[in-house]
Amino acid sequence: MRDVLRSLIDLIDRDDARPVALCRVVGTTGSAPRELGAAMIVTADDAVIGSVSGGCVESALVHTARDVLDTGTAVVEHFGVDDPDDPAPGLTCGGQIEVFVERVEPSAERRAQLTRLATALAADQPIAWATTLTAQPDWYLATETSQPPWRHLDRDVADLLATGRTGLVGVDDCDAERARPDRRPRTFVQTFAPTARLILVGANDFVRALSSLGATLGMRVTVVDARPVFATAERFPDADEVIVGWPDRYLAEQIRDRRVSGTTAVCVMTHDPKFDVPTLRTALAAPTFGFIGALGSRRTVDDRNRRLREAGVDDAQLARLRSPLGLDLGGHTPAEVAVAIAAQLIAERHNASATPLHLGDGPIHHR
Repeated sequence: MRDVLRSLIDLIDRDDARPVALCRVVGTTGSAPRELGAAMIVTADDAVIGSVSGGCVESALVHTARDVLDTGTAVVEHFGVDDPDDPAPGLTCGGQIEVFVERVEPSAERRAQLTRLATALAADQPIAWATTLTAQPDWYLATETSQPPWRHLDRDVADLLATGRTGLVGVDDCDAERARPDRRPRTFVQTFAPTARLILVGANDFVRALSSLGATLGMRVTVVDARPVFATAERFPDADEVIVGWPDRYLAEQIRDRRVSGTTAVCVMTHDPKFDVPTLRTALAAPTFGFIGALGSRRTVDDRNRRLREAGVDDAQLARLRSPLGLDLGGHTPAEVAVAIAAQLIAERHNASATPLHLGDGPIHHR
């Protein structure tokens, strides 16, 4: 969307502006040719700007765009694997995409919304753009500091923004929305923000389980360990990257290059003081990490805290350390421990109590 945004604004901001059709990839399955949010503009004169598939389905979308411009009714198109016996266009890559086509009016409201989006992107300010996949789409923009109530979906949008994820929220069958104002329409949320990171220090079974769960939660997972025999991509297939190197040096490089932020969590799970202490000392000295935790028993934690103080870590820095790591779920296996740690990451991100819901009262989702 970034590559066509300026063109979209220019097209609807002219004195003689006419509506244009905006086509966006809102769903993918398998080996899709473009990422979620990839966009194409079709003007009333059949001019095409951008691409959603690299050439496979663009011609079909031009015809759809004409209809949408004529009727003003947005539609969702589905494209699957190319079939030589089927006259319908398909994807040669073997994947499937879902494309939303809507008419963008040259109205003051739409110009203001798109300009706000462009301003945030130019300033590198995280922002989420939500669009209801309804016949008459509704737009909503949310930033880290501005998330007003919207269609009972603002919490979902805020959660995607907090983790830098793009995707779908809400439900289908939005015809019922007219009769039920509390309906949560199916909505595409395109987030322009760094993806939440999970840096796992160590190369053991607990790390493997947590790397898989972190990937499921939409985080970019990095496993780092100084031992090449253990730190291999084959042992951690769900991690985005496996780094062979001293963890404290890796963290220092990430901090220096400004690749860590408030959405970055680091979990030290090595059980070895020669790795734990220098790694935690490096992480705790940087105010940029959103979460710092370390696995270990009470005895291990006490011994490690003593070593950290001897290494120069002060009480204020030590107070940021979550150790023992994870919520008290009573688990022992790597998978159970991973769930306990992931639950703590989620709870802290939402500033939630992590108590059983049946023991409380009031709304389940707090604003």
